[in-house]
Order: sequence, then structure tokens, then C-alpha cells
Amino acid sequence: MSTDVSAQSGDHAHAAKGPGEDHSSVAGYIWIGVILAVVTFVEVAVFYIEALEAVEVPILVILSTAKVILVVLYFMHLKMDHKALTWLFMSGVILAVFMVSALLVLYHVLPRMALSL
Repeated sequence: MSTDVSAQSGDHAHAAKGPGEDHSSVAGYIWIGVILAVVTFVEVAVFYIEALEAVEVPILVILSTAKVILVVLYFMHLKMDHKALTWLFMSGVILAVFMVSALLVLYHVLPRMALSL
């Protein structure tokens, strides 16, 4: 008995695909690597540019978060997994960014405000 792959439901059609059909091409991974290298270069440049000292930490947090998301989505293949897993991971990233931001405010902004009062 033969089955038509197009008649199968979404999960079954996903399982019927051959290996590597859901993954990006080698060129796609090279582009992601180039993007990660450029973002890393920008991070190092931001660290050494003295004019950006006041906004250095928020810029680095944003750039680092972007790098984490790219690495997880492409190199850990989360992009090809179920969307619920993507949202679960992204909620953890958002929570981590919130925690880092809150700790920066708590230990760097609030003590300076208390000294000026």
C-alpha cells in the first residue's frame, strides 16, 4: 500500500523529509559566521571607543544577545525545531537580559544617584 506524502499531516510530512532538507546550506552557515564575526568586531570596537563609554554596556548587552540568538537558532538548529521550543528559549533569553539590566541598574545607577543626593 502506498501513501501520498502530501496527504499526511504536518508532523508526519516533517518526518518524511530526507536528512538535511530542513537545514540551511553551507553558504547560509558561512554567512551566519561572517555576521557573528562582524558583530564581534563591533563589540570590540565599542569597548575601545571612549566616546561610547556612557552607553557601552547597553550596546554590548544588545549585541551579545543578538549573537546568542543567532548561534542558538542556526548552529544549535532551534530554527528547525517546533515553535514552542523557540518561544521557550526566547523567554529565557528575555529573562536573562532583564536580570542583567536590573543588576546593572541596582549596582551602578542607584549608588551614583544616592551619592548625588
